[in-house]
Amino acid sequence: MCGIVGVVGHGAVNQLIYDALLLLQHRGQDATGIVTEQRRKFFMHKAKGMVRDVFRTRNMRALPGSIGLGQVRYPTAGSSTSEEEAQPFYVNAPFGIVLAHNGNLTNAHRLRRELAENDHRHTNTGSDSEVLLNVLAHELARATQGARLQADEVFAAVRAVHRRVQGSYAVVALIAGFGLLAFRDPFGIRPLCLGRGDDGTVMVASESVALEGTGQHLVRDVAPGEALLVLPGGSVQAAQCAEHAELHPCIFEYVYLARPDSVMDGISVYQARLNMGETLAKRVVSTVPPSEIDTIIPVPESSRPSAMQLAQKLGLPYREGFVKNRYVGRTFIMPGQATRKKSVRQKLNAIASEFKGKRVLLVDDSIVRGTTSREIVQMARDAGATKVYLASAAPPVRHPNVYGIDMPTRDELVAHGRTVEQIQALIGCDALIYQDLEAMKQAIRQVNPRVEGFEASCFDGAYITGVSEEDLSAMQALRAPSAADEEAQGSRLALPNAEVA
Repeated sequence: MCGIVGVVGHGAVNQLIYDALLLLQHRGQDATGIVTEQRRKFFMHKAKGMVRDVFRTRNMRALPGSIGLGQVRYPTAGSSTSEEEAQPFYVNAPFGIVLAHNGNLTNAHRLRRELAENDHRHTNTGSDSEVLLNVLAHELARATQGARLQADEVFAAVRAVHRRVQGSYAVVALIAGFGLLAFRDPFGIRPLCLGRGDDGTVMVASESVALEGTGQHLVRDVAPGEALLVLPGGSVQAAQCAEHAELHPCIFEYVYLARPDSVMDGISVYQARLNMGETLAKRVVSTVPPSEIDTIIPVPESSRPSAMQLAQKLGLPYREGFVKNRYVGRTFIMPGQATRKKSVRQKLNAIASEFKGKRVLLVDDSIVRGTTSREIVQMARDAGATKVYLASAAPPVRHPNVYGIDMPTRDELVAHGRTVEQIQALIGCDALIYQDLEAMKQAIRQVNPRVEGFEASCFDGAYITGVSEEDLSAMQALRAPSAADEEAQGSRLALPNAEVA
């Protein structure tokens, strides 16, 4: 999971890109980068860290130009410690291209071999985004065959990329002296939207909040398989480049990843989470009678809309029982399981008066490893709760996600190979209630019935692009930490799950 933005303006765009990346910071805190273009020359600054720390005044002054792109990175492939794998990536031929990518390629290992053996292109990192850039560069060279670049050739190259690449990808790329290219995989797994400002500025970004927060207006979502070409003057050309395109966005975006004030593929994230609370209420009633619950408390922050709607549906008091320290990074982005466990009590503190002598129902957005859930349940007991029930607004996470959410092994998932009763015993709660998958899909889809389906492989194991055991093994090997990583981090990054990763 990463956040990407591309801008074509009429003046300097460095500040606009910076502001958009701040609004997308929740999508990745590992590294960030901005590249701008002026007179066919690229200017780039990227480094590990968050946006506010990486870009200083001197860095911003060194990013001139009226066209550019940026990314905030959450690593799912390659090294999480390497500065070289911060994006954007650059190749000088053909034309000069820089690219930023959100998603994960499931056939990157095969593509890397093809690039070396057949295309004679070298990749220097473990990043699948560098692979994607080189595939695009090779296909642009094939499409033009040395001739002057035209829009038709760019779209032909994207069609070839769709034929070769498998997995999830939302992409922004600059082609030197030509314009901004943006495209989305044929299933629309990762989000991408188009906006325009009153002054004619054109922006593409991962979430609508990046547009609205910088004064742009949401025009529409980029369709699955579609490519947009934005020329320096701001004109936009669009083409469907996939032979078979269907909209199946990642359902975990609505569960947790996206900001609640975003609208993605015509679905309000906030409304989706409210609806999930309604369906979860039905599951709670079938497990714990409302008369045995005194209060409903969310685990900050993504679960709040679901918890509020659940409480209203059951006619029970909704209370804030945990105070969040906003100066501790999001748990899922913190490298290392030991670091994540330590951070829980630094990050959350219980309000004892909301727990003492009460039977509480805690509501979380999802449960992945279960480590943090166990800690939070114990915090509630330590604060005096007589009963602690736990409800997850998402179904059990039983399978690795290969589309940009780092769940590298089945064994790390608390629900894999275990019954609900076994998970309940591990977490230590008095009752454990999970969302029903089909009910959750329906609850989200009712916000926009035009959505054909959802990518929900972490819940149901159905990989929409087709993933073999060889692919899973190769991706696991690619994600495995080096000895240096292990020593520095304790362990690898885990699934982005707010309070339970």
